[in-house]
Amino acid sequence: MCSGGTILMTAWLLIFGAAASSHGASPVLEDTRIAGKDYVRLSDWARSHQFTMKWVKPGEALELGNTGIRISLQIHSPEAEINGVEVRLLFPLVQKDEAVWISAADTRTTFEPVLSPPKLRRAPLRSICLDPGHGGKDPGFQVGSNQEKKFALLLAQELQSQLKRAGWKVNLTRTRDSFIDLPERPVIARRRSSDLFVSLHFNSTGSSSGSVKGAEVYCLTPAGAPSTNAGGELAGAGTYTGNRNNDENMFLAYQLQKVLTRKLGAEDRGVHRARFWVLRDAAMPAILIEAGFLSHPVEGRKITTADYRKQVASAIVEGLGAYKHAVERKL
Repeated sequence: MCSGGTILMTAWLLIFGAAASSHGASPVLEDTRIAGKDYVRLSDWARSHQFTMKWVKPGEALELGNTGIRISLQIHSPEAEINGVEVRLLFPLVQKDEAVWISAADTRTTFEPVLSPPKLRRAPLRSICLDPGHGGKDPGFQVGSNQEKKFALLLAQELQSQLKRAGWKVNLTRTRDSFIDLPERPVIARRRSSDLFVSLHFNSTGSSSGSVKGAEVYCLTPAGAPSTNAGGELAGAGTYTGNRNNDENMFLAYQLQKVLTRKLGAEDRGVHRARFWVLRDAAMPAILIEAGFLSHPVEGRKITTADYRKQVASAIVEGLGAYKHAVERKL
């Protein structure tokens, strides 16, 4: 955490009530340009959602008063939390001219989809395409004799079984140790008329492998914004097919990150944005899950066990169910 100029902000926001009711008011927010990006005054945004605002520690921390969701932010940092779940911002919070400013892009594409879940734009959700990462000549991460491609497929198969029992129609981009080009994976989901796309992976790190662990979920980066993790993605910040579902992508990623960390007790590494092939070209709401670190001495051993993969699958089923319930309640 930065010292001096760093502000830790904690905001209590109402998830459905005040947030949803504020949409009809369309208040005018004072805005400014900072580093070439549009920002709005945080106090104005708070009032537009009928939240009170007070400093907890003058110059260091403040609160937006309401019940429901707690949001924590740090100035000059992408780190944030929504109700205890880590979410990486597109742009840092800024203090300027004795006011605190939040990027307009984050109010629209980071916070609003969680505060007021998007309305379903298609028939009730029934079909999911699971995408076991890597395969064939692409092993993914390898730690000793353990290859990511093997455990991604095993997780997908377990998840497929549990989802079918929960009433979902499920298909996989691969059912064996075969190589499939990244651009082909979202095409498979589209051909099979899938309502959701979930790519399954496990993580690894070469350094600090004894301490780095936990789960993280990715959704597509909105146009014009930087990715929180640019590794393995295409260059360019334009608009792609998957950006049609920005709100759904974010809300889906948030729901999955919440259950993975709370139900599994996994360390929370946050919701991230990236322009990965499988997210960029997805025609339906899509996320990529990194369900743990093969390189961690404890978490890695757990990933190799069927019992733990059942727990991971159960958490994913719960998160998908929560998403389905929230978006279908508006039909």
